[in-house]
Amino acid sequence: MLRSVVASRTGTVSVAVLVFVALLAVAGPWLAPHDPLLQDPQAILAGASAEHWLGTDNLGRDVASRLLAGSTLSLVAALEAVAVGLVLGVVPALLSVHLGRAVEWLSLRLMEALVTLPFLVFAVAMTALLGNGLQQAMLAVGVLVAPGFYRVTRAAALPVATAQYVEAAVLAGASPWTVLRRHVWPKVVPAVAVSTASLLGASLVIVSSLTFLGIGITPPTPTWGGMLATDLQYLFQRPFGPFVPAVLIVATVWACNGIADALRDAPALSAERKVAAHVG
Repeated sequence: MLRSVVASRTGTVSVAVLVFVALLAVAGPWLAPHDPLLQDPQAILAGASAEHWLGTDNLGRDVASRLLAGSTLSLVAALEAVAVGLVLGVVPALLSVHLGRAVEWLSLRLMEALVTLPFLVFAVAMTALLGNGLQQAMLAVGVLVAPGFYRVTRAAALPVATAQYVEAAVLAGASPWTVLRRHVWPKVVPAVAVSTASLLGASLVIVSSLTFLGIGITPPTPTWGGMLATDLQYLFQRPFGPFVPAVLIVATVWACNGIADALRDAPALSAERKVAAHVG
C-alpha cells in the first residue's frame, strides 16, 4: 500500500511531510531547546534570536519549544479521535451487513442521529459531563467522525456481501466471522484506509479548533490550536506569531488529504501500468 502511495508525486510529498511531522511529535520534547512551560518575565514577546529561534510569547515562554512539545499532543489527540471513530464506525458497519435486518436498522438510525448532532455543542456537553480533558474531548471527536467511517465501510461491504463466492462460503458452512475475516475485510481495507487518512486531517482540524477555544486541553499545556489562539491576541507585537502553528496545521492536513487521494487513485494507476506494460 505504501508503494502505491509514493508512486505519485503528491503521495511522495505527503508522506515526506507526515514523516517530518511525526518526527516532531516523537522527538519534539527532546529537541526543545527550553522548558516549554518556563516563563521569563525579562523576555516577554521577544523577537527571534539565537536563544529563542521563534521568539517568546506573552509570558516569556520559548515559542519553538512550545511548538515542538505541542506537536506530540496535537497529533496524538487526532490519532485517538480517529481510533475511536474507526471502532465506532467500522465495526457497526460490518455487523449491519451480516447480522440481519435488526442490527442494520439499529445501526443506521444511530449513525443518522450522530450526523445530526451539532459539533461544538456536543463537544462542550461531553467535556462538561466528563471533565475538560484530552481523553474526554477525543471521545467526543471520535463519536462525531464515526458516521464517516460507517458510510464508507458499509458501501464497500454491501457489494461483497452479495457476491457469489461469499454466498458459496455461507452455504459451505462458513461462520459470519470467517466470511468477514477472509472475504469481506480484505475488500473493505482500501476504502477504510482512504477514510482514515482523510478523517485524520479532519480530526486534526477539529482538535485544533477545540484547543483554540480552550476545550479538551487547558493552559499552560502547549498545543498548536492553543498557541494559535494566544498568538492572535498579540498580532500588533508579534505579527508573524500565528504563522508557524498555522502552517503546521495546514501542512499536516494537506498531507493527510494527499495520502487519501493517492490511496484512492492507486487502483487506477496500477491498472494503467498493467495496460501500458501489456501494450509495450
